[in-house]
Parts: sequence; C-alpha cells; structure tokens
Amino acid sequence: QEQLVESGGGSVQDGGSLRLSCVASGDPSRRIRMAWFRQAPGKEREGVASIPIGYGSTNYADSVKGRFTISLNNAKNTVYLQMNSLKPEDTAMYYCATDFTGVGVFVPDNYVTWGRGTRVTVSS
Repeated sequence: QEQLVESGGGSVQDGGSLRLSCVASGDPSRRIRMAWFRQAPGKEREGVASIPIGYGSTNYADSVKGRFTISLNNAKNTVYLQMNSLKPEDTAMYYCATDFTGVGVFVPDNYVTWGRGTRVTVSS
C-alpha cells in the first residue's frame, strides 16, 4: 500500500508564493496519476491540479490556472505544486492523492490513497 506525505504549507501574504511537496512510498503499481486537492473550512474537497505518471494531460481547476503549476520528479517519487500569486481564497488544507481508479481526475472518490495534508493560509 502506498503512503503520501505532504510538506511545504505555511502562512503567506496576498500575492505570495509557496511550493508544496508530496513524497510517495510503497507499492507504485497503481500510481498512474497524482493530484492535489484542497479543502477550506465548511467547504467540500475540490481538485486543484492533476498530473499523469506517464502519458496524458495535466489538469488544473479554473480558479488556479495561470497561477499554480504541478510537476513530477519520478526519480524522487515526488509531486510538487508551485503556487504563485496566492489569494486569501486559496486558504485551505491541501492534500496529495494517488492510486487513481476512475474517470474524473477531480473526483475525490476516484483516488484511493491520500496524505494527511498541509495547511496553507493566505492573509490579505
């Protein structure tokens, strides 16, 4: 079974940047796609960005396009989320997910393995 550990969260001012990291360990046999989700207090978990391990397309939520970039270092089993031009509405707990089994890349139920999250706070 896979395990995911996120890091890189923190508190920044409006317009600031952060880079999140997620290290995967364990059985990689179902690791065909990795994704970042976020959940703000009182809101549902939403997909932010997703990237295939091999061939395929990278996907972004409309709210982060042009500001966030997802990337993958296969040698390090690590997926990154570079977040620029952060806004207060980006404040949330950010989760890494893998072991994708469904069709919709931003459907939380389509991912089997999740990390514990890293908190991002953006102040105005």
